[in-house]
Amino acid sequence: MAPVRKLLSLARDLHSIGPANNDRLSAVRVALSVAVPTLFLLAIGRPELTLYAVFGGLTAMYGRNESHQLRLRHQLQAAVVLVGGVTVGTFLAVNHIHSWGLVVVEALLAGVGSVYSDRVRLKPNGPFFGILALGACASVPVAVPFGMAVLIAAASASFSLLVGFAGWLRVRAWKSGAVRYAPALTPQLRQAAVVHAARYVTAVGVAGGIGVLSGSGYPHWAMAAAAVPLAGADMPSAVNRGIHRIVGTFLGLGIVAVVLFPGPLSPVRYLPATVVLMFLVIICQFCTELFMTRHYGWAMVFFTPVILLMTELAAPVDPGRLLAERAVETLVGALTGIAVVVLIRSRKRRSGTPPPKPAAASSADLP
Repeated sequence: MAPVRKLLSLARDLHSIGPANNDRLSAVRVALSVAVPTLFLLAIGRPELTLYAVFGGLTAMYGRNESHQLRLRHQLQAAVVLVGGVTVGTFLAVNHIHSWGLVVVEALLAGVGSVYSDRVRLKPNGPFFGILALGACASVPVAVPFGMAVLIAAASASFSLLVGFAGWLRVRAWKSGAVRYAPALTPQLRQAAVVHAARYVTAVGVAGGIGVLSGSGYPHWAMAAAAVPLAGADMPSAVNRGIHRIVGTFLGLGIVAVVLFPGPLSPVRYLPATVVLMFLVIICQFCTELFMTRHYGWAMVFFTPVILLMTELAAPVDPGRLLAERAVETLVGALTGIAVVVLIRSRKRRSGTPPPKPAAASSADLP
């Protein structure tokens, strides 16, 4: 009966949405942080650079319910991960380092990012957005000099910081000496951080290797999906996140199919394709943030179009291939991540006592 109860619990969770928690304000901040840089690129005729601007703008996803000064610190810490991912990914693209080189670099930096994000307590948890930025930027042609791509991401991240801090002009509250909580590194926490990082390296590396061996043109999608379950606080939440990732992605692919495939429902039949794609990226990012802490699966329904439409703007490809490879790589990556969580556990976890988590996560936390 216990397995049946677990399956029923997972089924209920797939359609159970958590209570609202200041979601609209946070969603507006994120949408504004993404919209202004991307619309500027559209205005100057460079929509193919949207990828770099959006990843910088995702800085706004962090510190959603913190005070202004703590949000500023939190977003600065997140900007290191996001702009760092864009920098490394663009460097790989400029030097034509693909396939196995990308897998090795992304897996190692996933481990480093895990240690860093656990230490500074990033929320959303883990290095997911950093490794997603790395893989995405490494997998598209670089249409501008290396420094310009990094500058676009950094400028977009800086604008996100301004948006996140703008509310301070109204309240003018500043608490001297306020810092974000980060526990002292005890031996137990250090061991947990090492195990957590080992999971990231293994899951990302194995998923990327499978992607390369399968001949996929987008192995970084498998690597990103493999990182998703690892942000779960325990085994059930890890499995839960993996299932939400798969189901949410498949539903999101339906939205992308309607947009990219010619048909009466496709808005690109009636409006310029570039304009449609850019506005959909902004709208879907708003919806992603709206559901971020309430239901991970629904957040993925909207985040999937963000990633695919950005990819289409940067380097247009056959829509059928784009959707098929996204589906396969997500399935491979999520299942790999779940398997790694099951197989790589600390000694305390094996003996039945949950180990301390350096960065505890709820199943609703996005990546």
